[in-house]
Amino acid sequence: MPINDPFASHAQSLNGPVTGGFDVTPDDTTDLATLPRALMVSTVGDVAVRFPDGSDVTLPGLSPGVIYPLRAARVLATGTTATGLKGLV
Repeated sequence: MPINDPFASHAQSLNGPVTGGFDVTPDDTTDLATLPRALMVSTVGDVAVRFPDGSDVTLPGLSPGVIYPLRAARVLATGTTATGLKGLV
């Protein structure tokens, strides 16, 4: 039996609830296949990202289980110490 979704006809927004996710493997040369709405980490650590505008930023000491509203085009291996990264869409 299919799940009933009374909101299926509504447009998804960037500040609405997360509806999917994927594992993120940090890589210095490859963009993520999907531009996420947010990132989450499983262990505390730094996360180095490249934003869609091309700027690189290292976010220090991210806490596990927190949803960070970052639209990162790439998560860089160099500078990332957090593990268990998830892209949320």
